[in-house]
Amino acid sequence: MHIFPVGKVFDFMGARRALVIASIVIVAASLLALVKPGPLMGTDFHGGTELEVAFKKPVQTGKLRTVVSRAGFLAPSVVRVEDKHNPYRFLVRVDDVSTIGPEKRAVIQKALCYGLSAPTAQCPAEKLADEIKFSPGGDKITVRFRGAPDLDWVREQSEAISGIDLREGENNPLIQNARANRVEIQLKSKGDQLLDAMRAKLGADTVPAEPLRVEWIGPKAGAQLRDAALKSISIAIVFIMAYIAFRFDMRFAPGAVISMAHDAVAVIGVLIFMQHVTHRLEFNLSTVAAILTIVGYSVNDTVVVYDRVRENLGRLRGLSFDQLINISISEMFGRTILTSATTIFSLSAFLVFGSGPLEEFAFTLIIGIIFGTYSSIYIALPATEWFDRVIFKKPPAGTKGAQRATNAAQAP
Repeated sequence: MHIFPVGKVFDFMGARRALVIASIVIVAASLLALVKPGPLMGTDFHGGTELEVAFKKPVQTGKLRTVVSRAGFLAPSVVRVEDKHNPYRFLVRVDDVSTIGPEKRAVIQKALCYGLSAPTAQCPAEKLADEIKFSPGGDKITVRFRGAPDLDWVREQSEAISGIDLREGENNPLIQNARANRVEIQLKSKGDQLLDAMRAKLGADTVPAEPLRVEWIGPKAGAQLRDAALKSISIAIVFIMAYIAFRFDMRFAPGAVISMAHDAVAVIGVLIFMQHVTHRLEFNLSTVAAILTIVGYSVNDTVVVYDRVRENLGRLRGLSFDQLINISISEMFGRTILTSATTIFSLSAFLVFGSGPLEEFAFTLIIGIIFGTYSSIYIALPATEWFDRVIFKKPPAGTKGAQRATNAAQAP
């Protein structure tokens, strides 16, 4: 299938100056946007609790944000999720997490008669605890007592602790292991407390009994994930540069790396812009996966064009590098457009019919493919030509060789 006439050579390099300047402006604006206003980090990187709720009745976004804020939760973010099956579906995110800090742990240990600080007046020998474990999510406490546990006493002591709430139910606390005298105490997580606060203000006829989804992550784990994501992108760029240098030569490697960096930064800039317009498209692990996929796609497209340039270097001798690039791109332009268009068409189905992370992943990939196709032509090859002319000092060829190369390219 031929979209463009066979043998026709387009002057791609003629517009490189204007487009390179435009790319520099885009990259500079994207880097500035990374600093201010900055990306909207998801729970994966920022830490916090995320609750997805399908309300029974219509709820205003502003009112819901006010309810969450007045309940004492930090930095509430409320986003409406388009879902034809759940027309009143919202994503509520707060910076609070359910983890129990060291000070609160010490209070709990003292109340449950564990450690040297246990008061002897209320802690006889049979009530002393030998072990207390706190779940990472802060929603469960496991206690191992020396004697047979008194569940009524455990409940009474737990309810007296300020700052923690027990889950409703007759089987809380419960005996987890009778032989080991181990008791499990279930606490309300931040997600439970958030749902209770909304139910208290909006009513049980509006707020459902259970959320669709609850996720949380601590700030320390979020920082570790963020650092790991940055390392993975950096390592990918280094290894791809080494591959290009080995696959071709050092003249080609810098152009490929510049092209990859351009695509990644430009996509991040577009996402930041869309975030602050739509208050969606947060940065999370799915975004990092999409950016790594874009880097791989960009390199694949660049390698295909590089391969044709290398073939023409041996076949069309005596040609200036500008003319050689024009011929090589013209020969591969139809293939590049068809490949990119087919990929975008496939991703459009996920963008239209998908929801949540799948929709955001597809949108990021579509933007990245557009930038990747553009950068293979107007970033990678112009950068390669500049390195070839300035760094490696390759002199331009004569016009006789150029005419011979043009005739060869136009031959059937």
